[in-house]
Amino acid sequence: MSQASYEQAGVNTVKEEAALAGLLRWVGKTLAFGAHRSALDFGYFASVIDLGTGTGLALSADGVGTKLLVAQMLDKYDTIGIDCVAMNVNDVLCIGAEPLCMLDYIAVQEADPAFLEQIGRGLYEGARQANISIPGGEIAQVRELIKGRRPRRGFDLAGACVGLVPMDRIIIGQDIRPGDVVIGLRSSGIHSNGLTLARQVFFAQARYRADRYLPELGRTLGEELLEPTRIYVREVLDLLRAGVAIRAMAHITSDGFLNLARVQAKVGYVLDSLPEPQPVFRLIQKLGKIRDPEMFNVFNMGIGFCLVLPVADADRALAMLKERGVEAYPLGHAVADPDRNVHLVAKKLVGQGSGFRRRR
Repeated sequence: MSQASYEQAGVNTVKEEAALAGLLRWVGKTLAFGAHRSALDFGYFASVIDLGTGTGLALSADGVGTKLLVAQMLDKYDTIGIDCVAMNVNDVLCIGAEPLCMLDYIAVQEADPAFLEQIGRGLYEGARQANISIPGGEIAQVRELIKGRRPRRGFDLAGACVGLVPMDRIIIGQDIRPGDVVIGLRSSGIHSNGLTLARQVFFAQARYRADRYLPELGRTLGEELLEPTRIYVREVLDLLRAGVAIRAMAHITSDGFLNLARVQAKVGYVLDSLPEPQPVFRLIQKLGKIRDPEMFNVFNMGIGFCLVLPVADADRALAMLKERGVEAYPLGHAVADPDRNVHLVAKKLVGQGSGFRRRR
């Protein structure tokens, strides 16, 4: 079996970044339009529009990606809406905003009532967990456009989330200091990124079926891959409301721990205490013969969300998270570094930009 990679599976992140430049050149020009101005540059987890009243309107948009194809393999759609909510609200949370509501967009081959009701159940549960409403959305029947893995079940699901944040309380890592602690909140598993590579390994290379029971996972492969993305809104907002001095937050999705480097402060990170990832990641790596740099570029590796905060607040934050049933770990600390490197000490990896490499 040959070594698997994200690029071979169909996702070229380097080409994507280059292609994005042309799109952003035109979209960026729109920031001059309208009465209200954007308070943040492109590239952070969410955007903020200054409403001119001391309040910022936080905005994000995201979808579920090819996890939808796994749902089609199992013909099970009642949790995929949780992922849609999670991918949006977790991003809005990263700037210190409270998510308020979300709109969904569903494109389908066929508007089957039972199928759409299952999607609705997941959206409801995600909204309940995040304490938001879904006051509207759109359904489009585009049979010629959408294809899938199961007849009449091809679909796409995306959302756009709105939140509020006081303009003087926007958190983008501007106050991070060397020595600040990085706390990692456990993921529920693979979440909603890296599924293209995971599917390549499991279904194309290893030729597993989605309903295959795997002792390493304690359940079927499809059940593992469909485990909903963890929503971190309630517990993190509790920390903020209690006065815990969170200086940065990062949603660990594509690019993994490199998402920590998006912050405004010129810092890097030394992560010297990473917990063991869930068995699904070890299985992907083993079957796909994937090297550590690729694994940490693509997957969350067991940590779905990170907080950066002063040493003095770390124990209090960990205690509060434990009270709320959240597994959380001190992962390492911030260091002064204008190049914004992220060091994974145990793996002997260093990351910069959008990739990890072996440390020399």
